[in-house]
Amino acid sequence: MEIHEGAVAAAAAASGDTVLDFSRLNLNTLNVDSVSEERKRDTRQLYLNYNRLASLPSSVSLFCNLEFLDISNNRLSAIGEGITRLTRLRTLIAKNNRLDEFSLPKEFGSLQLEVLNFSGNRFEEIPLQCMKLLRLQSLSLGGNRLKSIPAEIENLTSLELLYLGGNLITAIPPEVANLPYLSYLVLCDNRIQSVPPQLTRLHSLRSLSLHNNLLTYLPREILSLVHLHELSLRGNPLVVRFVKEMTYDPPSLLELAGRTIKSRNIPYYPEDLPSNLLRYLDLASKCPNPKCAGVYFDSCVRQIKFVDFCGKYRLPLMHYLCSPECTSPCSSNPQSDASESEDESSVPAYRLQRVLLG
Repeated sequence: MEIHEGAVAAAAAASGDTVLDFSRLNLNTLNVDSVSEERKRDTRQLYLNYNRLASLPSSVSLFCNLEFLDISNNRLSAIGEGITRLTRLRTLIAKNNRLDEFSLPKEFGSLQLEVLNFSGNRFEEIPLQCMKLLRLQSLSLGGNRLKSIPAEIENLTSLELLYLGGNLITAIPPEVANLPYLSYLVLCDNRIQSVPPQLTRLHSLRSLSLHNNLLTYLPREILSLVHLHELSLRGNPLVVRFVKEMTYDPPSLLELAGRTIKSRNIPYYPEDLPSNLLRYLDLASKCPNPKCAGVYFDSCVRQIKFVDFCGKYRLPLMHYLCSPECTSPCSSNPQSDASESEDESSVPAYRLQRVLLG
């Protein structure tokens, strides 16, 4: 212990006025008796990375004005309540430890964090406490054991970077699309099979990493991401040939009636129909073919069209049509009207500076 105390004192003397670097000292606890009260009060950055800490030392809470804390590469399996007293903490780096969803204090969500890095731990779920960090701009949980993304992710409306690569995630919840400032979305090295079309609402998205997943196609709505500059798709079983009609179930009588009402603009009023039918009629989707005035509800034709990205890459995009008879501008038929598909025939190079396929 004396050796550790001496090392802490020496590190404190060597550090700057607002920075304390106790990294790589082989510490299994933290005794700060040798650090003056003034120094504790003035410290803004504290480095405890590359030690042997099994839990966050309670003495960390003595640094009341701390803004940055790095506790990476330890043996941490728990973060105690003391961290909630660090009311000015903005950045917490805790990667490469032994933390899981039960390791955080109940009031962890009361922190005013802007950057949180829990990569390289043992999380199987994203703790709900993290979904209360409303000022969070960067969240990293790569290299864990996550199987899903909670719908509550939409609460993090300040988020700009979401890094969830290297997990076991199978689906992207549509709630991710409710993050207005999200610019970087990293979901590589998972088990994702499809991309929800709602992602078209991510108007700030610049980089989308989806490599090494199980994707066979992308939604056509991805063309609406006008600020997307980087798209990584390598290592996916993307469709290699055109499939005209993948599935089509004949519409039910309910759907036929709903299509007739919507396509012919037959007026109806709340007092005319039961509430369940009113809700059903509100679910109508317009056929993407501009020459077709049709709509669909549950029954549609799934069709893939290859779109030229940046003059180099042919990517399969999924389209939904109202019926097999509908002539789609998304068709691969060479006799289709070129003017119909001109807006989707290619994505200019300035739109996507990097498309990574191989």
